[in-house]
Amino acid sequence: MVSFRREAHVPKGGPDGGDGGDGGDVVVVCDPSRRDLSEFHRGGHYKAARGGHGEGGQRHGATAQPRELLVPPGTVAEADDGARWELTEPGQRAVVARGGGGGRGNKAFANPTRQTPRIAERGLAGEERWLELRLRLLADAGLVGLPNAGKSSLLGRLTAARPKVGDYPFTTLAPVLGTIEADERQLVLADIPGLIEGAHEGAGLGHEFLAHVERCRVLVHVLDLAPLDGSDPVANHATVEAELREHGHGLADLPRIVCLSKIDLVAPETAADALAEWGARLGLDRGAPDPAEEPQPPAPGETVALVATSAATGAGLDELRAAIVRAAPELEPAAAPREVVAEHRVYRPGADDAFAIERTDSGGYRVTGVRVERLLARHDMTNEDAQRYVEERLRRMGVIAGLEAAGFEPGDDVEISGTVFELDPG
Repeated sequence: MVSFRREAHVPKGGPDGGDGGDGGDVVVVCDPSRRDLSEFHRGGHYKAARGGHGEGGQRHGATAQPRELLVPPGTVAEADDGARWELTEPGQRAVVARGGGGGRGNKAFANPTRQTPRIAERGLAGEERWLELRLRLLADAGLVGLPNAGKSSLLGRLTAARPKVGDYPFTTLAPVLGTIEADERQLVLADIPGLIEGAHEGAGLGHEFLAHVERCRVLVHVLDLAPLDGSDPVANHATVEAELREHGHGLADLPRIVCLSKIDLVAPETAADALAEWGARLGLDRGAPDPAEEPQPPAPGETVALVATSAATGAGLDELRAAIVRAAPELEPAAAPREVVAEHRVYRPGADDAFAIERTDSGGYRVTGVRVERLLARHDMTNEDAQRYVEERLRRMGVIAGLEAAGFEPGDDVEISGTVFELDPG
């Protein structure tokens, strides 16, 4: 605001224009009551409010409130410039587009040599960017294995979920969640669609499936004891483990529970032999843990339990449920909400101060640089006071000296941020 104090009996009241308020930020907020990203499916633009205008009497404009976009836990926001935010805890906030700064009123430009400034700054435009939002499941345990290993059947027996079950591969085309109730706790169990060889390279939608496994705290590797295709369970186990390892992102470090499924399809003695064989192969003692002992956290990638189950008869399901609860201990209470800092953002101190000068086809000069362009965006170049102030700032920034070194003569045209003006420095 350009304003001067005018009161009766107060001569030369002086400038009293207030500053403009800052524009609002666009903030992505992790809201545990949200379950999906459906409200963003249609795309669209989300804009924060602008700051308030400054007024006379040194009244400053209000800073606008942030525009909050509520997303469920597990959301990853990736911007078109490579910045990336990951929101996993309730209350986490990520500022994905910052509001522009408000301009200063003429009171801020008053000094002993400029006692009646008729100049005020414009506010700057805020950041704008495109965001891609992706939701990765936040499950305590994930059922992994080859297609048709019996994962969906186990999920249906362990929880109230009703996944699609069939006698053919890839009956599950998207992760399905269920909840285990035990010891006054609730644990989320996810049925991850069947992995195949090459999944870490994208085979069979492998990237999408493996991304959901990244958020689990324990993996239940479901292994079919009697595969319909006659394949070797040992080779099948190695295939899935290799895909988890090759995908990276810490999957190899998650604790494992190996679940030998469909024991109702083999003879009891065959199931017993398989348990003994796999126990020896994995180095497990299948004795029941002492409930009086304090549970110890598993080592990275350790197989913590071996269980034989049948979704058809219910055999081993209680043991499997207990093993999942033991392997996924209670989480610590969430810390106070905090701002999530963007990953993969490069900061170059002083980079905004740099500028470049080049000749234009018309014989003038073009000056580019973040700080120089911001200066021109702030001021109305039709205002004589603003012209003198901009010239003064350009001299202090070294732009005038740079133009003279490039052959500039007083009166030549200079272009900055699309604005062409005649510069005649005194």
